[in-house]
Amino acid sequence: MAVQPVKRELPACPVETTLTLIGDKWKVLILRDLLPGTKRFGELKKSIGSVSQKVLTTQLRAMEENGLVHREVYAQVPPKVEYSLTELGRSLKPILDAMRDWGEGYQASAK
Repeated sequence: MAVQPVKRELPACPVETTLTLIGDKWKVLILRDLLPGTKRFGELKKSIGSVSQKVLTTQLRAMEENGLVHREVYAQVPPKVEYSLTELGRSLKPILDAMRDWGEGYQASAK
C-alpha cells in the first residue's frame, strides 16, 4: 500500500518545496542512513550520532507524515519498530548522491 503525503500548501518554488521537506541536517542524515535499507530506531540513532531521541522521533514523524518514511510496528513484547524509506523517499537518492559528490570535491579542494 503506497503512503500518500499529507496534502498541504506548498511553496511555489520547487527548490523551496524540496528544502521544506528535507532541508534539515537530521532529515538528510536519516535519508542517508535509510537508503541502504530498514533500520530499527536504536540503530538509526546510533548511526546518526549526536541526535537526541526527541529530535529523531520528531523528524521521523514529520518525514512519515510527508510520505518519505514508512514506520512498521510489530505486535510483540517489547515492541519492535522499524523504519524504511518509501518509494518517494528513495526517489531522493540522486539528490543525496549529488550532495555526497559535491562534498567529496569540496573536502579534496580544502586540503
